[in-house]
Amino acid sequence: MKLKKRLTLSLLVAGAIVLHIVEAMLPTFLVIPGAKLGLANIITLFVLLYFGFKSAFLVITLRIFLSSLLIGTFFSISFFLSLTGGLLSLLVMGFAYYFYSHKFSIIGISVLGAAFHNFGQVSMASVIIDNWRLILYLPYLLLLSLPTGVFVGLVVIKLSNYLEFDLVKKQKLEGN
Repeated sequence: MKLKKRLTLSLLVAGAIVLHIVEAMLPTFLVIPGAKLGLANIITLFVLLYFGFKSAFLVITLRIFLSSLLIGTFFSISFFLSLTGGLLSLLVMGFAYYFYSHKFSIIGISVLGAAFHNFGQVSMASVIIDNWRLILYLPYLLLLSLPTGVFVGLVVIKLSNYLEFDLVKKQKLEGN
């Protein structure tokens, strides 16, 4: 891996950690306890689209491990929920991007990621708590994944425009 790419990915990991910690400080939605915006997923989706799956996997795992160490949730239920949701989300977004990018926009890929992040977390919580009834909570989270996924997708599009990158063609845009 080239030095410039390593440095860029390191800065993106740091940004994802900051977003994760800031989001952990924000109050959760009162209607749906535990629901979050998924701010760190902005970085994950951007890295997936611009640097590829391997780099996105590296960024998301480092972000989850390091932020859980900083917040004090390492190997807690919260850590395993984040890890499961994040990895499942990345797998689905990567699959959609690499095999179905002609059918899904960046926003569509983001919504898929948000939905499967929630699915992964609820599934893992059901296993940890040993109570399948937690699945009944999933429709509410899936409904919330629509606006949060759209938000994350729009931010990634704006970010790519700001940085003057065409995420579809993976190249720097010419002029303004």
